[in-house]
Amino acid sequence: MKTVYNFSAGPAVLPKSVLEKAQSELVNYENSGMSVMELSHRSSLFETIIENAETLLRELMNIPDNYKVLFLQGGASMQFTMVPLNLAQNKTALYVNTGSWAKKAISEAKKIDNVDVQVIASSEDKNFTYIPEISKEDIPQDAAYVHITTNNTIEGTTIYNIPDTGDVPLVADMSSNILSIDYNVADFGLIYAGAQKNIGPAGLTVVIVRDDLIGQADVLSAMLDYDIQAKNGSMYNTPPTYSIYMAKLVFEWIKEQGGVSQMEKQNKEKAAILYDEIDSSDLFSSPVNQKDRSINNIPFITRSDELDKKFNQEALAAGFENLKGHRSVGGMRASLYNAFPKSGVVALVDLMKKFEAENGGTK
Repeated sequence: MKTVYNFSAGPAVLPKSVLEKAQSELVNYENSGMSVMELSHRSSLFETIIENAETLLRELMNIPDNYKVLFLQGGASMQFTMVPLNLAQNKTALYVNTGSWAKKAISEAKKIDNVDVQVIASSEDKNFTYIPEISKEDIPQDAAYVHITTNNTIEGTTIYNIPDTGDVPLVADMSSNILSIDYNVADFGLIYAGAQKNIGPAGLTVVIVRDDLIGQADVLSAMLDYDIQAKNGSMYNTPPTYSIYMAKLVFEWIKEQGGVSQMEKQNKEKAAILYDEIDSSDLFSSPVNQKDRSINNIPFITRSDELDKKFNQEALAAGFENLKGHRSVGGMRASLYNAFPKSGVVALVDLMKKFEAENGGTK
């Protein structure tokens, strides 16, 4: 099998050892004669899988006992609706607009008639290349929540310093940097994340929510009600069983690596290799405000669209998959999640040096 480096923003690279273990257990899990994909979600074998997955995630993220952990479906995009439905009916919901996914979250919340949606800060004025200041003084303390996107996958910015929202719960879309930056769960009222970046394959969404925030609203659909999902142990209907199993394997792998703090250390080291090359280059540059740069998703450009296209073509031919930037931003984007190897970053930098030597500098 040829060596490729997968820079996809999601579904993203998974640890090789996790894939190999899943492969070895694919047909016959725990001598049951069945694959995990065939197990009843009510079976003792699967109940052990989901219980172990939750236990491991609680340990890795130091999740307090007064928070529920839910394994749901629908992607982070479903949470754009579930969050206001459960937390903000007949209330005001505050949003910080830092990019494409925040805009979608705002748009979905506005569709709910009895939720007053207000944007309290935005970086749209500079094409989302920075994180706006979020002041406690600008937050009405009777609001239902403040919603942030901790890492902007498309634009390449990150909120490292969690804002002080006073008594207002902080809600975070953490899809692209959960388990890669060591946040304090107790600083948030609710965290949600699509799995397909740092947790596992697509199909699973993790929600971590404080007890007192659920069961307070009449939610039209049982499937969209956090309280019902919690009371049924994430099994009100058939959950994404195989994705939960894969997530458990990834949680085990992260624990073996030394936990989230070690993941953050490794991710910073990988990102520094690429940022150092970008900053010292006479051809490549980063559009992102330096202090807000993501260590998970790194967009960069050359001096022209033509050279961007040429570099992407050469990168693809050399085995660098999914390096092309998002269509709304252009250029290139290297997504360096937990499972992405350092060797891949080094190889990319070598390619960049070669390309610059052949195509001249001058940003």
